[in-house]
Amino acid sequence: MIYNHDGKGFSDIEIAVLRATGHDNGPVEDKYMHEILFLVSNSPGSIPFLAEKISCRLYKTRDRLVALKTLSLIHCLFRGGNRCFEQELRGAHVSGHLQISTHCFRKNLDSSCSFLHSYAAYLEERVGWAINQAGKLEPVMFNGVEFGYCYEKSVDMVFRKLPKCQAFIDRVLYCSPSDIVPADNLAQVAMGNTLKESFQVYFMFCEGIEILINIFFDLARPARSLACDILKRASRQSKELHNLYETCKRIIENKNLEYPCVQIISIDHVLALEHCSSFMSTASSSSVMCRTGNPTRTGKLEGENLGNRDISSSSTPFSWTLETKISKVWVVFEEDCGELELR
Repeated sequence: MIYNHDGKGFSDIEIAVLRATGHDNGPVEDKYMHEILFLVSNSPGSIPFLAEKISCRLYKTRDRLVALKTLSLIHCLFRGGNRCFEQELRGAHVSGHLQISTHCFRKNLDSSCSFLHSYAAYLEERVGWAINQAGKLEPVMFNGVEFGYCYEKSVDMVFRKLPKCQAFIDRVLYCSPSDIVPADNLAQVAMGNTLKESFQVYFMFCEGIEILINIFFDLARPARSLACDILKRASRQSKELHNLYETCKRIIENKNLEYPCVQIISIDHVLALEHCSSFMSTASSSSVMCRTGNPTRTGKLEGENLGNRDISSSSTPFSWTLETKISKVWVVFEEDCGELELR
């Protein structure tokens, strides 16, 4: 649907969009951003109109700078507007009024166009995030459910928010700083804003990983399998994110960026955890068979060494003891998951 309005407020919005997305290489000026927000706040129902004018500007231009500046304007509006404006602009994207498309630019034309496409893909993911009252980014969970218990909140964090964090990080990783030259001020600013937001999401990502490790052995077997997939992806992402930040420190000239220290997740740790999970499932099945076939047996399992070992001398990548409950017997998994101590 195309909005045609004769009101001066709508005409002023269209003019403001053109001014904000000029052909110069500088970032979107704050005065144009504030002008747009002011005009929209005084023109009820104008956000779909604004979204269509921005989309039209992006669709029609063949100038890379104008396209990149239009994308930057979208980013600034999501970052600078109030919560109500942000929600309505997101609704305009869902309804199709705001379209973030750079299909008119060939991907392999040059490196600058490569960043244009990756930045557009990042913004498509960014639309699904909102700035909360604390000024932090959080994923918009449509049809969300409020959880009252600590365990339920942990599961919600691990299986709903953590995958959103991983999807966000993948889009950030797609934005290669090697496609940005120092003289490209507009791309420098766009990448700087992207990095700032990635720092916030990374902290949420770390929180989710920590919770996942803590509740791992309380999960059912299918959920543990899904958790292992999440951890494998997290291992890859942690390495790539570390490399990205190191590269950005050299290329992106924004000195105000406070890069976090990325903790690389070892794939060996993840595989060892997956092995322990598989051993648990096997041991659980064996425990059921033992109780059914030989109910008088309550002592040691055949063929197992029940002695304690010095953890510090082990070659396993895990540095902590994993504890879970199988049947009605508490089992401590020592590091190679091959020896059990019954308590």
